[in-house]
Amino acid sequence: MSTSHIVVVGDALLDRDVSGTSTRLSPDAPVPVVDVDAVFASPGGAGLAALLCTEPPAAGSVAAVTVTLLAPAADDAAGQELAGALGEVALERLGHEGGTRTKTRVRSAGQTLVRVDEGGPGTPVGVSAEHVAGVLAGADAVLVSDYGGGVTRDPAVRAALQEHARGGVVVWDPHPRGGDPVPGCTLVTPNAAEAAAALGDSAPGTPRDLAGALRRRWEAHAVAVTAGADGAYLATSTGTELVPAAPVHHTDPCGAGDRFASAAALALAGGRHVTAAVESAVEAAGQWVAAGGAATYRSRRTAGAQGGAALHPGAERLPREVQELLGEVRGRGGTVVATGGCFDVLHAGHIASLDAARRLGDALVVLLNSDDSVRRLKGPGRPVVGDSDRARVLGALRSVDAVVVFDEDDPRAALNALRPDVWVKGGDYTPEQLPEAADVRGWGGTVTVLPYLSGRSTTAILQKAGRDR
Repeated sequence: MSTSHIVVVGDALLDRDVSGTSTRLSPDAPVPVVDVDAVFASPGGAGLAALLCTEPPAAGSVAAVTVTLLAPAADDAAGQELAGALGEVALERLGHEGGTRTKTRVRSAGQTLVRVDEGGPGTPVGVSAEHVAGVLAGADAVLVSDYGGGVTRDPAVRAALQEHARGGVVVWDPHPRGGDPVPGCTLVTPNAAEAAAALGDSAPGTPRDLAGALRRRWEAHAVAVTAGADGAYLATSTGTELVPAAPVHHTDPCGAGDRFASAAALALAGGRHVTAAVESAVEAAGQWVAAGGAATYRSRRTAGAQGGAALHPGAERLPREVQELLGEVRGRGGTVVATGGCFDVLHAGHIASLDAARRLGDALVVLLNSDDSVRRLKGPGRPVVGDSDRARVLGALRSVDAVVVFDEDDPRAALNALRPDVWVKGGDYTPEQLPEAADVRGWGGTVTVLPYLSGRSTTAILQKAGRDR
């Protein structure tokens, strides 16, 4: 796939998490005292959405992504911190009324005790429609991330977005205090509360009916009303369907809407149909909540940045999320394990090997042969499952922390970029027989061979499937 360019338009703010422990009450008021352990800060609002667009939720969904954030940005200390934390996201500034909008959450034992909001209003000033249109030109998808600061009510911004929606992909994540989506949006992604608020007293009672009513009102090609643990109700010209979500066990959904909208925009930018894009978005949002939400994401980014200086040469070739995983694990003295293979038809033998590999360390990265690599190794009839789907299935396993797709016939180039502490292979040979063993030992790693689970193989499964037809 070619490189995708995403433009995120919206209201950016600075998120701060003050994290610590609380074991006593204040003597001067009946409130908990928090002993601070760490402070994590990163872009929020449209800034978070832009960062998430640099991290496709499914390996292989796009070859590469460039992201531009078009947002008001104040010229103060918090604004400079916000801009600096955007990393590879290109910032196109609009004028900003007031100080940088900042949300500070004080947290203890993973729970938020209080949130303090500062700055604003953040309304854009001095906006040129020509400037906005120029930024939007050439985007494979535009994501409007509305956080009620005023960007979506600005006449110049709205005019440029409406013109772009005539022929381009526009995903609109609305806010009750923002402007209505412009006509012609490819996909609008309100949650159930936002959808009901948009229709007011005329709102129907179910998310399914809300989605259909809003699609007609907003003149959108599709509306997906997110409904938490149920998934999302997707309304198109052919009707409304439920895209169900897998159950997750976590209580912090903060940022799930941004993950949903960014995943949908990435999928649409890559040419996927809106139904497939919403399926991908539901899965990505569920994984986001299961991983701990925005607070965990911010702490992980901070840990990855702190450990970035220690990453070895060549690691910059890895996906950003894998670099952050390496920095986080090694920053706390952990062990990175890697294994590799085709994983064409996932079976019990694969699961046993992956579970065993994960138990050898603190994170497991799977190096996955691309479709071209599998064809060269296995023949023209393989793989039966494409690398994008294989990566998504592997990434959903609890034993797997990340997946990297490689195109060579053997994993040595990918291994040298990753440099795991432990390299695990399955089979009946010795570590000395592996051509990559010398590379692994060269950076101080170890090689482990795990036995295959007897009687399980992709070839046998495919042969049996052929006989049973």
